[in-house]
Amino acid sequence: MGEIEQFKRVVIVGVGLIGGSLALALKKKGFKGRICGVDSADVLALAEPRHMLDESYTRDRLLEAVTDVDIVFLCTPILDILRLIPEIGSAVKAGALITDVGSTKRTIVETAGIYLPVGVDFIGGHPMAGSEAKGVEGADPFLFENTTYVLTPVRSVNEHTRKALGELIELIGAKVLLLSPVLHDEIAAAVSHLPQMAAIAMMTLAAKRQSESPYFLKMAAGGFRDMTRIASSPYGIWEHIRQTNADMIAQYIDAYIEELSSLRDHLNSEALGKIFTAASESRLSIPRDTRGFLRPHYDISVSVEDRPGMLALIANTLLEKNINIKDIEILKIREDEGGTMRLAFATQSERDLSLSLLRDKGLECRKRD
Repeated sequence: MGEIEQFKRVVIVGVGLIGGSLALALKKKGFKGRICGVDSADVLALAEPRHMLDESYTRDRLLEAVTDVDIVFLCTPILDILRLIPEIGSAVKAGALITDVGSTKRTIVETAGIYLPVGVDFIGGHPMAGSEAKGVEGADPFLFENTTYVLTPVRSVNEHTRKALGELIELIGAKVLLLSPVLHDEIAAAVSHLPQMAAIAMMTLAAKRQSESPYFLKMAAGGFRDMTRIASSPYGIWEHIRQTNADMIAQYIDAYIEELSSLRDHLNSEALGKIFTAASESRLSIPRDTRGFLRPHYDISVSVEDRPGMLALIANTLLEKNINIKDIEILKIREDEGGTMRLAFATQSERDLSLSLLRDKGLECRKRD
């Protein structure tokens, strides 16, 4: 395992969806060290039947848990991470590594730089993984497979420690991407936080117009529904994001307003067509998957009937040729009519063979650009 062998004892603070999935993934991949979890008694009781932890500690025993730890994963909400860093820093041994999974990085990394003693390394982390499931009950050993896992190391971090953390992350199936904390937060503001704000603004505008006519929301289907889906996100995590990335979000809201103003100014101009074309061409550069893959995948769309066994037919057809589906997504479906699925493959040859096999089964499918 190389550098990873320096991690003989891992402590996961927060055994929820991410923390629990991390523990399960390490177990499944044969990690040799001891895996310890810190959380409430109720959460630890839910984790116990799944055998994801070698040692369990309630929150009041946090400092006991981290006394002789090699690496600590802070898998809690952002504001809790900020509170935990000084507390844990006073208890861990020299040479230990602390990392986190928060979705903003500047404030967390700055806090670690202020409060952690010399000899204790900190590397910010952000796994681009998630699920509709919640809590430790939704923990999945495959949650990190083929996802991007951002690390934001600072110059003072021991190089062997950084490499060891990278190996550990690759062990659970993720792909490491190194960014500075500032660049991470700027990118997050542009491609994650701004879309959330835009979705809320669009939904709020339509809801206000609803008082004028009940048809505003009744006709809000298709593109509007897709673009505003994230407007239903719970505010809890966004309060943490707001407190730690408001300046970047404001910067990109201002830039977005400028782009909207430009579109408004071109509504009566043929130049609008060029803007549409440029946007369409730029969109082709977005990875074809939706989970933050670093490597491009090769997609097909499959039209399926609304009847039992269709998913099994597709899966078994590909299984017979040992073809692995890297990602799967239901794009649209209508009751009694069927719908369309997206399948992603690691190689072009697997995609092309899958097309041929599924067409031989009478399924309508095509390549996706």
